[in-house]
Parts: sequence; structure tokens; C-alpha cells
Amino acid sequence: MDLAPATADAPAPSTTDPLWWRSAVIYQLYIRSFADGDGDGTGDLAGVRAHLDYLKQLGVDALWFTPWYASPLADGGYDVSDYRSIHPAFGELAEAEALIREALALGIRTIIDVVPNHVSNEHEWFAAALAAGRGSPGRERFWFVDTPPNNWVSNFQGGTWTQVDDGQWYLHLFTPEQPDLNWNHPDVRREHEDVLRFWFDRGVAGVRIDSAALLVKHPALPEVTGQEGPGEHPNTDRDEVHDIYRSWRAVADSYPGTRVLVGEVWMPDPVRFTNYLRADEMHTAFNFDFMTRPWRGSELRESIDSMLAAHAPVGAPSTWVLSNHDVTRTVTRYGREDSSFAFAAKRFGTPTDLELGTRRARAAALLSAALPGSLYIYQGDELGLPEVEDLPHSARQDPMHFRSNGVDPGRDGCRVPLPWAGTLPPYGFSPSTEQPWLPQPTDWALYTVEAEAADPASMLSLYRSALALRRTLQGDESFTWLGSDPDVLCFARGGGFVSVTNLSDRPIDLPEHEEFLLSSADLVAGQLPPDATAWLTAQH
Repeated sequence: MDLAPATADAPAPSTTDPLWWRSAVIYQLYIRSFADGDGDGTGDLAGVRAHLDYLKQLGVDALWFTPWYASPLADGGYDVSDYRSIHPAFGELAEAEALIREALALGIRTIIDVVPNHVSNEHEWFAAALAAGRGSPGRERFWFVDTPPNNWVSNFQGGTWTQVDDGQWYLHLFTPEQPDLNWNHPDVRREHEDVLRFWFDRGVAGVRIDSAALLVKHPALPEVTGQEGPGEHPNTDRDEVHDIYRSWRAVADSYPGTRVLVGEVWMPDPVRFTNYLRADEMHTAFNFDFMTRPWRGSELRESIDSMLAAHAPVGAPSTWVLSNHDVTRTVTRYGREDSSFAFAAKRFGTPTDLELGTRRARAAALLSAALPGSLYIYQGDELGLPEVEDLPHSARQDPMHFRSNGVDPGRDGCRVPLPWAGTLPPYGFSPSTEQPWLPQPTDWALYTVEAEAADPASMLSLYRSALALRRTLQGDESFTWLGSDPDVLCFARGGGFVSVTNLSDRPIDLPEHEEFLLSSADLVAGQLPPDATAWLTAQH
């Protein structure tokens, strides 16, 4: 696809449409695995810039980059050592600035990841704290103690306290390479506001906030009892955290256009969840409830209802996402007897019916794209990539796997580099013929962009068609259920648009309609088969 070069005076979409974020299609880009421009086996900024036309043709409005900063990569880049520089394997700051400009010229905005709960143990602050010793002001930016005051459990399993050479211990809710920051310290608050300004000055349209509910800890660091009331947990969702996001919102609002704050907020209570979305805090937050539900009509209907109802009082749009860089790939998950998702339930050798999972993933793609709000697509889902479950042990890198003593297969299987073209690894991912940083399966030739672009029945063709049609709904946030069968999700949107998803075990008749727009599976004798979604226009 040939695209004309951007002109210097082209209007920036982020300043011309202040509500772009309410219905945007946002593509999650895991840079190490998207495309390798220099042949070293690791995805980089050059690879992304070379494929901006692909993203434009797909129909996305924004790119969310998982951390691209300087980092030892102990946790895939979520251990940041310098927020103002790019990891050398990915490129340089000037390339990031060029990418932001080039994408924006195509109407694609850039959202970056910030990781405020912790930094890398190679961050200059932590190195200075270790060098300064006990009682030093530098250690007050972290949580150093003489004796661990609790037995908190890491989000990656195991303990949360590590001892340093002088005998003190420091807190890390994730790996020991990720020391938690003390958000009671003014330096921590000031630094993160400065980091926001640094990237907003370079044109980014928003930030995704990692582990957004974890920042504030009870100053006494008490034990978790399980009996805590709302806002009283010692390290999660404390009420004081909202003051931080009010200050961040003030920074974002000081820039022209809309610079969005998107929270990673794992909160089962919908009220506590939407507290983060009040008018002076975040714009949106990830709706993980929908993603983790099993493929059952009653479950998905309940999730849709509860999320729309929870968002309504604060006037925020819901987000819809089927997977991400932490979660088992959709086509694999939906092909299992238990098609829900929970980190604690991940195990090696779980049987999967990939044909069934792919059919359901196609239906889910149209279902989620039809709902009001913003849509997130994790790279490779538009190709129908399965989870890679047979990675050799020597290739695995995820700390979730190692800290579970090998019980949890980890997240590497959803992070395998994308296949672009050809019939053998690395499938055009890299100009080199060597295996990339994570090995690709030898049977991925049918999943390449090249192969799927030539197949009108492919997952990629379905996504391209769906996102093009979805644009006709942008700006409309109406939603009305049609019918009450718990195994059939049928609803109407503005302009007479109707989506119907069949989660039953039998074909169903389509509702009366004027025009058939798109379906995830072929109709059978005019009926919609099981595990399929169709888009229609209603009769007037």
C-alpha cells in the first residue's frame, strides 16, 4: 500500500478531535516481537516505522507501546532504568520522536507505557540508595527496613523482601529487580510528572499506567489479613492513590488536544474500578472483566451490563480487550474446556481445540468491536496467532515462570515474534535468517501477514473489514439489548446497526434486517451457526 508522505503543515489529529479516545481502536505493540529492522533478532523502532502502512491499512487509531525505555529486561522492560532514553536494542530517542511524527501524519497516535510502582534495580536512584547506606535520604525514595514487617506475596509469587549487603531489606511487589518506589516522597511524585511532560512534549497522545492501583502503601506496612474494607488494603487501591492521578490529569490537561491517561486497574469491585475514572482522574481503564470471562452468553452479557452500568455515572467509555502481553492468546484460551482466564490457573499441557478456539475468537472479535467504547487489539490477534506452548526451556525468559518453580508456563508464549511473510522462520520478522529472540513455530506459514492478506476468509481480512465498518459507529455510544435468550447476544447501536452473537449449540435465525454487513462464519441455510457473530442493519 503506497502512502503519500506527510506534509509539514498536516493537522495533528490529537489536537483536532478532543474525543478521539472515547471510541478509538488501539493496537498494543510489544516492540520486541513486532518487527526487526536491523537483523539482530529483536524487534525495534525501525521495524515499526517500516510497517506503519500495515497498521494504517488495518484501521487502528493509536498504538500503545509496552515499555521501550532503557532496561535490563528482567521483566520484559517493566523494569525501567531510564525513562528518558530508549533501550539500545530498540533504537534511539530520535527514532522514537520520528516514529511519533510519522504515525501521527497517518492519523495514528502514540500511547506509551509508564511504570510508576517500581523502577529497575539498575535505576540511578536505587544505585545511589545502595551506595549511600542505611538511613540515607536516597533510601527514603524506596521502602528500606531493618526487618521485614510482613509476609506479603509477590504478584509473581514468592516473597516481596530482599536483603542488601548492609543487612537492610527492600520491598518489591514484583521481582527483586523491581524495587517499589515510596510514593509518599515528593521526589517520586515530581519525577513522574516530569516524565509525563518529557513525552507529552514529544507528541505522545497518552500514557498507559502499569499496575495503577498499587502505588500507595500503608506507611506501617501491615500484614494483609483479608478482612480489609474498601481502600484499607495495605498495598492495593488505597484511597490516597487518587491524589496522584488528579495531579497527573492536571499535567495532561495543560497540553493542547486530549492527552489520555489509561489505567491498568485490576479491580473486581466495579465502583472501586470506576473511581479511577472520575472527571479529574484517568480517562479510561482496562476492562479486564470481559477478557477473563468464559465463552458463555450469560457470563458475557453480565460483564457487558456491569461494565456499562459502572461507567455510566462517571461518564467514561468502557474499554474492550480480548488479550494482551500477559494473557494466554485468545484462540488458545477459547478452545479450552475452561475458556476463562486466571493467572493462578495457568498450567502446562492444558488441552486446546484450536479450531473451536479460532471460531470463537473470530466471533469475539466482532462482538467486542461492536460494543460502545474503545477497542484494544493485541498484536497478532488480528492474525489469529495461537499461544506457543512448546517453547524450549532454554528460550523462556518470563519471571512468572521461574518464580513459580516452573509450574506456571509464563507469558512468553503470547510474546513470540510476528510472522510477516514466507514459509520458514523467521517469516520476514527480521532480515536475518536466524531465529529471533523467542523462537517461532515451524507451522506458522499460514499465519503470515502475506498469506492472510491474500485470503478473504482469513482472520486478518475479518479484522480489516470489521474495523472499516466500525468507523461508521464512532461517536455513537448508544446500546440496546434485543431479545433475551441468554445464549444469544443481540444488541442495537446507532443508525440501525445490529450485532448478533450465537453462543448456543445450534444454528439460529437472524433477526429481521435490511442489509447483511459481515459475519465471522458463513451462514448455513440462512442461519447463523454456533460460535459466530453477524453484523446487520435493521429494517426501518
